[in-house]
Amino acid sequence: MTQSERPPELKGPSAWTGQDMRKRQDEWIVELTPEDIADLEQAARHYLNLGRDIGEITMANFPLQRMDVHLAGLRDKLIRGIGFEVIRGLPVQNYTQELAAAIFCGVGAHLGSARSQNAQGHILGHVRDIGADANDPNTRIYQTHERQTFHTDSADIVGLLCLRDAKEGGESLLVSAEAIYNRMHADCPDLLERLFDPIATDRRGEVPEGMEPFMTIPPFSWHDGKLTVFYQRQYIDSAQRFPEAMRLTPDHIAALDRFDALANDPELHLSMRLRPGDMQFVYNHSQLHDRTGFTDWPDPAERRHLFRLWLSPQGDRELPDVFRQRYGSVEVGNRGGIITRGTQLHAPLD
Repeated sequence: MTQSERPPELKGPSAWTGQDMRKRQDEWIVELTPEDIADLEQAARHYLNLGRDIGEITMANFPLQRMDVHLAGLRDKLIRGIGFEVIRGLPVQNYTQELAAAIFCGVGAHLGSARSQNAQGHILGHVRDIGADANDPNTRIYQTHERQTFHTDSADIVGLLCLRDAKEGGESLLVSAEAIYNRMHADCPDLLERLFDPIATDRRGEVPEGMEPFMTIPPFSWHDGKLTVFYQRQYIDSAQRFPEAMRLTPDHIAALDRFDALANDPELHLSMRLRPGDMQFVYNHSQLHDRTGFTDWPDPAERRHLFRLWLSPQGDRELPDVFRQRYGSVEVGNRGGIITRGTQLHAPLD
């Protein structure tokens, strides 16, 4: 696909700017009513009474009486709308970890199929600082307290449920890939073109059988009339440790630097602080997310802790074939996650 075949400007609800979206909070913050909460709780208790692993929750065995309508609309908002939403007000302080996980995974099941987030087959991820070394090329950055960089995850949709907040910092940041594209097309189209080149991205030690320890998916792909983003600058940089990985040229580095500068521009990105009980869902193909560094509480029982889901919905966009390097399959509704030999899906509560 050549530059001339892509539009000079992407328009539509997902090409938003943070400056604009800060004025439109009613479009992306949804406050749960007492009736909504009761509906989620009854579905979770129904499932837990079945005595099955939380990782096996499906839409059918998490029966909702009113929230299902909202979640069907949310799925469409993620895929074809602004690309994110925060559902606020779940009283997680009153729940056991098992009940909170059942509600979150049940909500996720109404949006898409859950995907493995690591080589151990965990479909319920735990986002917290475990003291990992952020400078270790095999460390997953979400397991530290360090600032992340704007990135996408290895799934169609990423969901977070905040259980406990940090003492200071840890804000959630979102930015539209389409807004970055629009700005680069206007200001530096030659650099924008380099982002459509294959670029090596480190797998950070989680390598599917028969695969290279890095991927070569372009940061931007134009496929079926849509722009799809795949990006993690820290992992792009660390992939250069492999002699067989393609080298970044000065133009590639300049393009990546410009991408990062725009993502970090307050006019483009949106910052929010997730409160305990907030569920945030983000569409990975049109949005990037980030988290600022944080200082945690001294008491381990009070430290920042979020659940995470990776989801693959029905009715999603087609992806270019190169995404098989990361997703394994590009089949809509059955793609994404990290699958290695012997992976068995389950939902650990610890």
